[in-house]
Order: sequence, then C-alpha cells, then structure tokens
Amino acid sequence: MTVELQNYVEPFVEVTVNTFKEFVGVDVSPRHPHFLDPEKGFEWDISAVIGLSGVVKGAVIISMKADLAIKLTDMLAGEGHSEIDADVVDAIGEINNIIAGNIKPKVPNGDRIVISIPTIIKGKEHSIAWPSKQTRILCIPHKVFDNDIFHLMVAIEIETEK
Repeated sequence: MTVELQNYVEPFVEVTVNTFKEFVGVDVSPRHPHFLDPEKGFEWDISAVIGLSGVVKGAVIISMKADLAIKLTDMLAGEGHSEIDADVVDAIGEINNIIAGNIKPKVPNGDRIVISIPTIIKGKEHSIAWPSKQTRILCIPHKVFDNDIFHLMVAIEIETEK
C-alpha cells in the first residue's frame, strides 16, 4: 500500500472506531486489513454505500449480516426489530454517513471531498459489482460484541496534482 493511500486508510479505521464508540455506544476492534477479492462470496445481508467525489473518487461501504444490523439498530432506535426494516436501513446508512462525513477533516484535502447520500443494498449473501477489475478495494474487518464481524471497505482513487 502506498504512503499516499495509507494517509487515507488509517483515518477510516480511526473514524470507524470512534463512530461506533460515540454514536452507537459499542467498542469495535479492527482486524487485519486486506485487499478484497471481488470474486469471493460473502455472507452480507445489508451494505451501505457512500460515493466519494472531488479530490478522492470512490466509495466507502459498510457491510454486515442481518443479525448484527438489527442488534445495532435496537441500540440506536430501541428494541423490537426482527428483520431488515426501514429503521435498520436508516441506522446502517446513518452509521456509514457519519463515517464518511467525519473522514473529511482527517485526510489531505478532505475539504475537497464530496460525499453522496447513502445507498443501501440488502439481500441475503449479496455481492457488490465493482466497475473495474483494476479497482483495489481495501477491506477492514471489525469485530464487535463477542463474535460479530462487519466489513468496512474503501475503494478510492486519489487525484494527483498536475
């Protein structure tokens, strides 16, 4: 990983940990980051996607199983959720929105990054189709609670000064 990319990735980990601690009220611990194999199948049931444009182009995505999404939503909105409903969609989208928004002051030229509204993908064991096989997707698993895992994925292209 280039030093330039490292300047962006480390803040994503820091912001993710802080968002879960301060907004959700739960500790998460990042695991070993790796580049995602887009051909590999995953057990995600919900993903929140936020596009990045401006000085950084790409996306930040948070993906997890339904049980974890429901658990997190119950913590934020009150108990009683049993499936991926509108509250769960809103909660997971808002968590990712906070992560993407809070990254801006932490990275070089962050004031020139524009974030989109969250797009939610739901469906058992869905996959995300990336636009190019050359797109490198950094996946940072995070452990939460006893044995739940969610994945933070960052696919960015950094604009270089000409």
